[in-house]
Amino acid sequence: MWSGPRNLSTAMMRSWENRADTEVLDEPLYAAYLAATGLDHPGSEEIITAGPDRFDEAIAVCTGPTRSAVSYQKHMAHHLLPEVDRSWLAEMRNCLLLRDPRRVLASYTRVRDEVTLLDIGVPQQVELAEHCELIIDSDDFLVDPTGYQREICRRLGVPFDESMLSWPAGSRSSDGVWARHWYSAVEASTEFGPPPSTEPPALPPHLADIGAQATAIYEELRSNRLVI
Repeated sequence: MWSGPRNLSTAMMRSWENRADTEVLDEPLYAAYLAATGLDHPGSEEIITAGPDRFDEAIAVCTGPTRSAVSYQKHMAHHLLPEVDRSWLAEMRNCLLLRDPRRVLASYTRVRDEVTLLDIGVPQQVELAEHCELIIDSDDFLVDPTGYQREICRRLGVPFDESMLSWPAGSRSSDGVWARHWYSAVEASTEFGPPPSTEPPALPPHLADIGAQATAIYEELRSNRLVI
């Protein structure tokens, strides 16, 4: 499941991890991404140390043997740098999770002050969409989580499990070491929340251009989304 940051991605990972037949990988390319870019993210040094900090090693984890019938992998689109091998994507069943980038930017900048279009992964999602069987909009999903999870499972050939609709609060041993910086809301959750009840927020002037560019890309991607 590919997405940008500050999406429904961690809650979606919780949903799948609550299945008895599923193991999860939480952003397995993150350490390699930080090692390659040198970007200053919260906990960068700790993340790189936790590794794997090379893309070939991280991809080997993604494509390696699993202990469970289903391997659910939470990936960030911006972690897939231009120089990274793409051939391994053909070994996966890829899906893309969208969110209105104005909501993404409003949330992301609470943790990182500076942000670029590439940081939120929207341009990278255009390429990834070519590899994805399903494109899901998080706002649509939150209107009917049961219906969407049933349809996602059906299309991927995985039996739907009612346990995907709720989970215990708290952290998980499978969470990345970055969880304390980003996961406070999902750690308090026990199910998917309600859909947004308000329009996307107005962005401050310094984010307006990024927001406009990202929104145009998002709307194009969204035109091919799964609708049930």
